[in-house]
Amino acid sequence: MKLAHWIATLMLTHAAIAGAAQCTAQSGERRIALLELYTSEGCDSCPPVDRWVSALPSRGVTPERVVTLAYHVDYWNYIGWPDPFAQARFTERQRFVNARIRSRTVYTPQLMLDGKDYRRGLLRDEFSEQIAAINRTKPGANIRLALTASAPALDVVGTVSLGDTKRNAQTFLALYENKLANQVTAGENKGKRLEHDFVVRELAGPLALDTVGKFMHQFKIDKRWKTRDITVAAFVQDAATGEVLQALVAPWCG
Repeated sequence: MKLAHWIATLMLTHAAIAGAAQCTAQSGERRIALLELYTSEGCDSCPPVDRWVSALPSRGVTPERVVTLAYHVDYWNYIGWPDPFAQARFTERQRFVNARIRSRTVYTPQLMLDGKDYRRGLLRDEFSEQIAAINRTKPGANIRLALTASAPALDVVGTVSLGDTKRNAQTFLALYENKLANQVTAGENKGKRLEHDFVVRELAGPLALDTVGKFMHQFKIDKRWKTRDITVAAFVQDAATGEVLQALVAPWCG
């Protein structure tokens, strides 16, 4: 009877693990940069920058150095091609962050590095050097994530420990998907097959932290999303300046 009970317990434990896999991630002693791309499938100048962003990991610019997020905006939808990844909230965020840096121009493709407008050099791209400089600085926050996958949801529990910027710090979560593609049949990119990575499916925040810096959020997973290509990113940002205090990613597990 004891052996049978042990076998039954083992089977139940295995079933529980299989049904709700969990993984964790912890930020380190160096600051990870945040790169944000505002893009659209309706914009004919966007594909080259989309490809540049997708190629970053192959150049050694990995999530251990920079967290990359691609927001598809919706203000190009009117010209004939509704971007299936576009959300009005991403347009609102782009307008907000540009207002924070006192820029009157909202455009695509736009890159923002650590909350500031980033323009790639025409003769020399200094992106890697700028990332290295950010990585050498001390983070202003420490982030820990625990992800529990149990279809059709992904539960995220995290903690944020802050330095001297508690008053202005805001915490965000972004769920993004890699290896996406579309055959565009209308608009400025008609006839092109467009490929994308780091596509934000959902942005949550600013999140409420309890007295010990803990937060919780549940992402509802659309059945059309490929869970093997899903990653959750967390970042803590100074609300007044846009400076990113720390960033972290945790890929889907299970």
